Amino acid sequence: MARFDLAPAQLATYRPPVAEPSEFDAFWARTIAAARTHEGVTRTPAEFPVDLVDVEDVTFPGFAGDPVRAWLVLPRDARRADAALPAVVEFVGYGRGRGLPIERLHWPVAEFAQLIVDTRGQGSTWGTGGDTSDPHGSGPATAGFLTRGIESPDTYYYRRVFTDAVRAVDIVRAFPEVDADRVAVTGNSQGGAIAIAAAGLSDGLVGVLPTAPILSDVRRAIGLTDADPHAEITKYLSVHRDRAEQVFETLSFFDGVSFARRASAPALFGVAHMDTVSPPSTVYAAANQWRGGAEIIDYPWNGHEGGEARHWIAQLRWLRDRVRAERGTA
Repeated sequence: MARFDLAPAQLATYRPPVAEPSEFDAFWARTIAAARTHEGVTRTPAEFPVDLVDVEDVTFPGFAGDPVRAWLVLPRDARRADAALPAVVEFVGYGRGRGLPIERLHWPVAEFAQLIVDTRGQGSTWGTGGDTSDPHGSGPATAGFLTRGIESPDTYYYRRVFTDAVRAVDIVRAFPEVDADRVAVTGNSQGGAIAIAAAGLSDGLVGVLPTAPILSDVRRAIGLTDADPHAEITKYLSVHRDRAEQVFETLSFFDGVSFARRASAPALFGVAHMDTVSPPSTVYAAANQWRGGAEIIDYPWNGHEGGEARHWIAQLRWLRDRVRAERGTA
């Protein structure tokens, strides 16, 4: 794939005037407040044939109190440690679920607690599966998830997903093994979008690590790429020709740029310049308006795979600096 988006100098200064609804903050305040009225977290030890970590199967109440599943993966003997651990809450890519904990051991072996969060209703497209249902219905939608309930922000699928993410941050902060002041969020692609939303809706995070996020500068994204999942919206509008205004009104409550403007924690973004799934200008649109200040690592010759393991090493070094600094000021 040849480069198709803005030149690097243009990306560095790209700050689109993404419109926000006047009700944005009130909408999310009442959504999160309602979710936080639900209680009941369970932690069940999971059988796992690796000696370096302990794994628990966690269920916590998300949007409307719906049960959401996650893996808590801890360095072995973390419960007996004198000091609480920094933690990473990880959200997963489009169509996959939390999978098996052995697929994501990099943060625990680097001495972080890790919560790997399922995405409700997903987990059957690739990977090794998910375990969280989405019990809420939807009006007419295309195949996939980006148009489910898109008639209204109240019914939109990602209202539930983003609320689940905030509750995941809430519950991991309450775990005795975790230092509540040193919690970060991360994710790639859809996971990056969820991490951005969680950062915009949660105070006091130590860092945010979104890579190639979807759902930022959405109007530009769907006009720039014909790759899924953004193309699901295009397909929907090609049939429901009279609903564009309604669709973009709904999406304005979920655009990563708006969450970026409210995210107070520092961020490290990963972006690839040949990425047709998450066009680089849409990633820069969020990073360049990040309230807490954002750094960006570019991969000029890569597509949606980005920096892969090299990028995780950079993320680890960056996050270690911040959790050490936070511990030093505690």
